[in-house]
Order: sequence, then C-alpha cells, then structure tokens
Amino acid sequence: MMREFLKGRIAKNREMILRESLQFNDFMGLLMKRRNTGLPRTKEETVRLRRCLVRLSLYVPILAVFLLPFGSLLLPLLAEALDRRELSRASRATRPAGRGQAG
Repeated sequence: MMREFLKGRIAKNREMILRESLQFNDFMGLLMKRRNTGLPRTKEETVRLRRCLVRLSLYVPILAVFLLPFGSLLLPLLAEALDRRELSRASRATRPAGRGQAG
C-alpha cells in the first residue's frame, strides 16, 4: 500500500524531478548505480545522493521520505519510478529470442 502511494506521488511529479535532477551532475548516475551495475554505493556516493535529495525535496516534498532514517532502503523504489529505460526493457522482454531464424 505504501509502495503504491509513493510510486504514484513520484510518477505525478516525475517530469519535475527529472528536470530538477539535471541541475546535479551525477544524481541519476548515483541513483541508478545499483540498478545498472548491481554494485553497492560507497559511503561518499550515498552522502552525495542524500545532498541531492535534500535539494530536490524542496521542490517535491514527497522526496523527504527518502531522507528519513532508513529511507535509503526505499531508494530502489525511487530508481524504479524514475527509470527512463523502462519501456525499452519491457519491449526487450517481449521480443522473441530467435529473431531472424526460420522456425
């Protein structure tokens, strides 16, 4: 229930979040690091990500949830909601594996 609520609020403000996040050099890279590479963030990267979230939460107050204690556990939810490649991933998943082969 909380997951759907947060995703809905983030989706509602998605364009503003993405537009404002362009002001930070590495926000999207830091946010998507685990999703893209599977590697954990370092402590320094987590601190930089939190600084960006503090500034973004001034524009989109729902992002303050990610600044609460243990809010970093919700970061994968934010990454999922802001992932701009989601459509291409879905189309890749439905594409037949043996393209070009007679069958």
